[in-house]
Amino acid sequence: MTQPPGRAGWGGSESTYRALAGLVMAATVRIHRPEPGHAPDGSDRGFLGSGFFVAPSWVLTCAHVAMAGEGRQVSVVFKPDPGAAETAVEGAVVASLPESRHAVPGRARPVAGWPAPDLALIRLLRPVEHPCVYVTERPAGMFGGGSVLYTGWTDSGAGQLTRFSGRCQVMGTFGDWAEDDEQMRLDGDRMYPGLSGGPVVDLARGEVVGVLKSRSDGTTGGTSIGVERLRTLPVPPGTADTESDDPYQALFHAHDRYHADRHTSPVGTERTWADLQRELGAGAGLALSPQQRIDLLGRLAELPPPLSTRSLLDLLDGLPDTHAGEHLTAPRGWRDGLGTLYDAPAGDSALELILRYCMSAIAAERPYVLPSTPDAEADLWRWVKRMADDRLSRKFRHELVGLRYNDRRATAREHPRDPAPAPEPARAHDAPFVLLRLESRHWEPDLYDWRIAVVPQPGDFRPVAEDSRGTALQSLPDRLAGPLAEAFRRCDAPDDPAVLQVAVDPALMGLEVDAWRIRPDGRPLGVVRPVVVRPLDRGADGGDHGPAEREARWNRAMTAPMRAAVVDCEDGVRVPVPVVEEMRQLAYETVPVLCRYGDRPGPEGTAGVGRVLDAGYGLALWRRRAAEQAGVCTDFHRRAADAVAEARTADQLPGKVHELRRGVHAGRTETYWSDGVALLYDDPRQQLPGSDHYLEAP
Repeated sequence: MTQPPGRAGWGGSESTYRALAGLVMAATVRIHRPEPGHAPDGSDRGFLGSGFFVAPSWVLTCAHVAMAGEGRQVSVVFKPDPGAAETAVEGAVVASLPESRHAVPGRARPVAGWPAPDLALIRLLRPVEHPCVYVTERPAGMFGGGSVLYTGWTDSGAGQLTRFSGRCQVMGTFGDWAEDDEQMRLDGDRMYPGLSGGPVVDLARGEVVGVLKSRSDGTTGGTSIGVERLRTLPVPPGTADTESDDPYQALFHAHDRYHADRHTSPVGTERTWADLQRELGAGAGLALSPQQRIDLLGRLAELPPPLSTRSLLDLLDGLPDTHAGEHLTAPRGWRDGLGTLYDAPAGDSALELILRYCMSAIAAERPYVLPSTPDAEADLWRWVKRMADDRLSRKFRHELVGLRYNDRRATAREHPRDPAPAPEPARAHDAPFVLLRLESRHWEPDLYDWRIAVVPQPGDFRPVAEDSRGTALQSLPDRLAGPLAEAFRRCDAPDDPAVLQVAVDPALMGLEVDAWRIRPDGRPLGVVRPVVVRPLDRGADGGDHGPAEREARWNRAMTAPMRAAVVDCEDGVRVPVPVVEEMRQLAYETVPVLCRYGDRPGPEGTAGVGRVLDAGYGLALWRRRAAEQAGVCTDFHRRAADAVAEARTADQLPGKVHELRRGVHAGRTETYWSDGVALLYDDPRQQLPGSDHYLEAP
């Protein structure tokens, strides 16, 4: 590492330093006890210490800070911009190293305070937009000492908290790695109470390398824990079925996707972490620029993680001139393995080594396979091939092609067998459901008539309640609570809540009925049961192209694997939904996804939904809330496609969206992308009755 501005060896300009410090400070948070009524006003009430966002909805801090909360619950307060309002979000401690402040069994000497590594992960309990730091993929032992930036929050006097930053020199280490208490010694600046848990940033490389643990008993300095100690988090028992089963993999896959998405987005002009790392002259050793590194890490994060640490070590040992086992903290994820290769000899061999590693990752055995895994492998292969074509010899490129096609799984995907015979038409889905019909009173556009019916079988609409006197939109949840409860009572089976279908005009399809809290327990309606929307009175015409196309699309989606297609967003830029004739050209198993509906939910958004309906689609997903950071929507596209593919067929999609809503309510970060998502579910064989077809409700 090198020196900060104003001293010899600083690799960047004053502008670069200020921009880097700004990125770090924006992601630095303070941790409070979850006191009732806490207001994020800068007061020190319940203040425990500092922390920082390492990935969307994930905070890293010290265990002695996080575990001082109540029952592993804390409040996370942050201000991403000096002029912005503060935000407070409840969080839960999901992992602590170690779990107790008592001395670790087997340690040779007693430890004052919380023993090292003294790290904790906090997961936010609701989705919010926030920036994240860039965390190194290299062990702290690969840093030879130099200048670091540290940030946090401290009491400025009179009980008011303020941001604080400083610079220190890495003087060496303290403790014994074998006893899990090795720490980096820092000196050269005064540290104040409250800074524990804040990030420590290598100023030469522009990446977080540690967490501030303690301040010295003297006048300056303290200690820091290397972030690679997170690799020692307990490995979940058994074989993982999803990324979220292992907090370590979930955390760093989300971290790498976050930075890759933001750097590759063409929208916006703000400098990213990779931009600043380029200005510093940092990167992946001599082989990759910072931009290439972050792109590669994002692609590796799309793959399922290694089967185990042992399998990753075997893979690395199979590469020429690598000695992964010599690292004291063994690599655990694909990013960690990449970080072990940065000290390779200069020249083409350094890039060759990284590309061989990528080929091994493509061919590796998987703990699980997602519908998106083949595409992720193909995307990584295209990146490898492009890098090799630009910089390496023809002989090596020929070898890479052989590696690719000697992989039997890759060969099977490149040369699939003949397609299966076309499936039989789907049968009508006859599960009972509850229908809520909302009709605008055109002469009183702020009031709505409503009808509720139980549909035990197709075509059998049994009225429960109705009101044609007009109800204000904001009054609907309270007014409909009783009638809906009665309808659900007639339809629900044990452990199988009936679907609520909400029939509305296209202009009202942004209404969040699934967010209504009309139950005594206060849970949102969409958490308790599947809630879908459908157009009001589309009838049997099915738009401009008749019922035949509607039914053909529906039958295909009921019998063949569905696939999502984002139709209103390209490269992070809002575009109009294609005209009806273009929409009709998409495959029948396509589920349109509207990424930008929430940006303009008025007439323009309604027109887009109208084109989807007129093209004969009975299924669609859209997010009803505007993206808080325009242009960075890659994760929504990615996860929406995965959700549709995992549901596989149309009849499973309401249950999949219900599962996602339950995950958001339960605080599962892997579902936060779906907050506010709506599902169009309009089975053409379950035609809605017109207004005059309802019997008078009792």
